[in-house]
Parts: sequence; C-alpha cells; structure tokens
Amino acid sequence: MKAALYFIVASLLLYSCKPGGGKSSVTDNSAEISNEIRTGVDVGERAPELVFESPSGEKIALSSLRGKMVLIDFWASWCPPCRAENPNMVRTYKQYKDKTFKDGNGFTIYSVSLDRSKENWVAAIEKDGLEWESHVSDLKWWESVPAAIYGVTQVPSNFLLNGDGIIIAKDLHGHFLSDKLHALLK
Repeated sequence: MKAALYFIVASLLLYSCKPGGGKSSVTDNSAEISNEIRTGVDVGERAPELVFESPSGEKIALSSLRGKMVLIDFWASWCPPCRAENPNMVRTYKQYKDKTFKDGNGFTIYSVSLDRSKENWVAAIEKDGLEWESHVSDLKWWESVPAAIYGVTQVPSNFLLNGDGIIIAKDLHGHFLSDKLHALLK
C-alpha cells in the first residue's frame, strides 16, 4: 500500500515538472482547425449527394432540396414494414411540409426505393398516396447504389437532414419522426 502511494506521489511530482509546470501542453490552434463538415452517414456529418432517376426518368439531386428539412427514406414496395410506415410518412409530410424550422424552411421526403420492378414501385407510390415529388430508384434491389452509399442493410431506414444537408437524426419511425420535427420548429 505504501509503495502504491509513493508511486502516485512520484508520478504527480514528475508530471508537475514538465515544461509549463504541469499545465496542459495542448495549445490553442483553433485557427488550424477546419470549419468544414465531414461528409458521411453519421449524425453531424453532411449527407452524401445522391442523384438518381424518378419514375419519369428525371434525375433528382438530393442537394436540390437544400434549405428544407429532408427525410431520406429508404423503402421498397415489397417491404411490409415500409408499407405499414407509409401512412405515417404521408401524415407527417402533410403536417410539416410548409412549416418553418430552426434550420430549414419546409419539410420534404427524398424517397429511395430498393425495388426491382418499376411497375411495382410506381403502383406503391400511387396506392400509398406518397405525394411528395422526390422519388428515386436505380431498380437494383439490394444492389442499390444509394443504399450502399448510406450503408443501408434493412428497410425501412431513414436519415433526417437539416436545411444545410447535415444529418441530425437517423431511423425515426412512427411518432418519433413527427416528435423530432415538432421539436425543431422555429
């Protein structure tokens, strides 16, 4: 016990003898710290760009929605949990599409389908009343490029972005999506 105590006291003495008298040797080099936000799929990172085709063949860029709160929603027509979530998505979209948020004006959804069949994809959009404009897919099922970019391994999955394209939440389903949006209102 005495040996341990001597070791601790000696360590403290050695530490206090460092240049700067035991003060932190970390300097303030904040001028060197970049203000750029890293691109990635974690909360706090800028969402990677997606540019894929709509059912009509129009290319829609995720970045074209900047300024709004955006939910990137990965889903598929063949996915029962996705289809069960769609009424909530429609309700939330209608409730918040014209609202003003702390970090965005309006709310929209960028739907990314993991379908293989364009017919099934379009039929599900119509049947479920997914009235927002941004629906995209490369029709590659689990080989979907957007899903690979975002590391999506299950559907439904989603990412909530602020008006600057920064991911602020992930996998918000049911009332959790509307609760989060409500908390972000201006």
